Amino acid sequence: MKDMHDVTIEFPVHFTRGTAGRKEVNLGVEPAAPAVEAGHVPRIARLMALAIRFEELVRTGEVESHADLARLGQVTRARISQIMDLLCLAPDIQEELLLLSRVERERDAVSEHELRAVCAVSDWREQRRRWRQLVGDGSGRCSASEKSSQMP
Repeated sequence: MKDMHDVTIEFPVHFTRGTAGRKEVNLGVEPAAPAVEAGHVPRIARLMALAIRFEELVRTGEVESHADLARLGQVTRARISQIMDLLCLAPDIQEELLLLSRVERERDAVSEHELRAVCAVSDWREQRRRWRQLVGDGSGRCSASEKSSQMP
């Protein structure tokens, strides 16, 4: 027969990592892990975000110049210029680039090479026209006739 003074209390707990990697006991059930979207962020979206970050580093004085960025990133100054050219795009195009949907197996909808023709134009209206032409067919790829019409 069981002793009348034995009491068992049960409640859910879960463990997490605290500061310095210490295990912590938390009351309640473990929260569900956030769903991770499949695929990867398109390269051009990552480059757009990088250009914005680089500009912030230069503006705040954390880095003196684009040449310093190139040296720190171990790339050429020309490559930094190519990335920074994305900042010349109309703000709405920049936003669309940052919000491009993830890509699973197929190629990215817009390549950096294709986008350079849009960046090369200083007029935002013309940029928007070329951007729509670039992504207008839904696949993000231009046909050969569209590319030839983009040439000056």
